[in-house]
Amino acid sequence: MTKIRLFFTIIILCMFIQPVHAIRIGLITGVGKLNVGASTYANIIDVKTNKVLYTIDPMRNYIFKPYGNSIVIKVAGNYYTLNSDEVIIRPINQGFVSAKNKWYRGTFVIRNINEHLTLINKLDMESYIQGVVPAEMPSSWEYEAHKAQAIAARSYAAANMGKRAKYGYDLKDTPEDQAYNGASAETKQTNKAVKDSYGIVLIYGLKVIPAYYSASAGGQSKTWEKDLPYIHSVPSFDDGIKKNGHGVGMSQHGANNLAKQGYNAYQILKYFYTNIRFAKIKQDFYD
Repeated sequence: MTKIRLFFTIIILCMFIQPVHAIRIGLITGVGKLNVGASTYANIIDVKTNKVLYTIDPMRNYIFKPYGNSIVIKVAGNYYTLNSDEVIIRPINQGFVSAKNKWYRGTFVIRNINEHLTLINKLDMESYIQGVVPAEMPSSWEYEAHKAQAIAARSYAAANMGKRAKYGYDLKDTPEDQAYNGASAETKQTNKAVKDSYGIVLIYGLKVIPAYYSASAGGQSKTWEKDLPYIHSVPSFDDGIKKNGHGVGMSQHGANNLAKQGYNAYQILKYFYTNIRFAKIKQDFYD
């Protein structure tokens, strides 16, 4: 197996990247009906007026539908108009919101766009990454691999804010962007990996990079057709595992195998990406 020559001391730069605020994840796009609930009482708030329109009960399913330019909610068998085309569902007392048979942190935004509903999960970056790491990488894998995944996923998200702006959100919750399963996917170890890498991203120059990764590269990582100075081709340490994904950047199987050999997250990332440094997102990214 190819030897890896890496520095054992990784310096996290004392610099801060220009912030953006809460990330918006598209859970469901362009449908005629939504099923939504919350773990606690939750207020439905008009986005334009900030007025509370209704308070839903905990642990109950509510149906929302488009109605002309408005949104209606089904309560006790009857539909009532909310007289708004965009509402926020905000849990009281730090509760969770639910959809797609999963629990999510943060709030839900429901938008009526051309008489079809879109459901968006709005939350802070760290809460989002907590739902990405175990969705993208088995929770039984090595801790340092989880930590590397957290940094790569945070970098990808920060670099791609606004990617899906035409739909009203930043990223999808699927592997087309990054797999995201909300709070339902979280584990103690993966949450620790996120916490221990709080705010850390990969940068080239002074810009956060979209840290591409895939399940496995089949023995050798790839590069895109376009030249990216932080992407290079290296042995991916996932020999014997069928190529799964684009093979560019970090191999998740390779990261786990390197972690088993004693390499830490920063060494793993410095191996799969070239000419990169580590920086920390400004605190108000999370406000």
